[in-house]
Amino acid sequence: MYNAKNIQVASEPYNQLKYYHSMQKNFLAINKGINYWAIIPAAGIGARMQNTTPKQYLILNNKEIIVHSINELLSANIFSKIMVALAPTDKHFAKLNIANNNHIITTIGGDQRYNSVLNSIKAIQKTQQYSLNDWVLVHDAARPCLNKQDIALLINKLQDDAIGGILGYPASDTIKIVDQQSNIQSTPDRSNLWHAVTPQMFRMGVLLESLEYCIKHNIAVTDEASAVENLGYNPKIFNGSVGNIKVTTQEDMLLAEYYLQQTKES
Repeated sequence: MYNAKNIQVASEPYNQLKYYHSMQKNFLAINKGINYWAIIPAAGIGARMQNTTPKQYLILNNKEIIVHSINELLSANIFSKIMVALAPTDKHFAKLNIANNNHIITTIGGDQRYNSVLNSIKAIQKTQQYSLNDWVLVHDAARPCLNKQDIALLINKLQDDAIGGILGYPASDTIKIVDQQSNIQSTPDRSNLWHAVTPQMFRMGVLLESLEYCIKHNIAVTDEASAVENLGYNPKIFNGSVGNIKVTTQEDMLLAEYYLQQTKES
């Protein structure tokens, strides 16, 4: 069993990381021996988009959505490899120019997101030199508006943590709990509610054991934090950009296009 209490963390705090451009230098100096891996689960078909092309391959600002997502991870210049989990029948990814980047490797995903992430971790362990103390960052293929500042924030905040955490932002809308007949059952206090987004980043050993536990006990989870919570841990959450949206509908495409354009102009 992976023991988070035995984790070897940096002896010196990582408080000096305030801007993205200082991230790489400080990371190499302080976190020597710890690898960062990125995983992009991309085996889904995006049925809610009602398009024959999986949503991660739809064109947004002249690039495929997944290319936007991968480019931001590449530009962070901190990941040993970026693992992309693909559907067995995927015929799109290999045609992308970015597929030839030597920092990107692929594996076969699963029926569910957590299967794809677990397959990716095991593929890394089979083909790469790794430690269970390494960090694994998971990012949605359909979140093209990720920015480098959010990546730096997550790495900065979790530098000396034994478990991991995620990005999110506090809920601003009133949330309702409803039953199967659409009857409102209750209204939770939104002051304690957050939207969970990606990236989500955990120690490899923690995430591996959490996913295996959930699969063994038939616990369906929709994000990595939920898996880790089921093993009894309490991941941290940090306030990220509200523009880091997930493209699920046609309306999301328009909003993502706006955010990307604003980023380009800023």
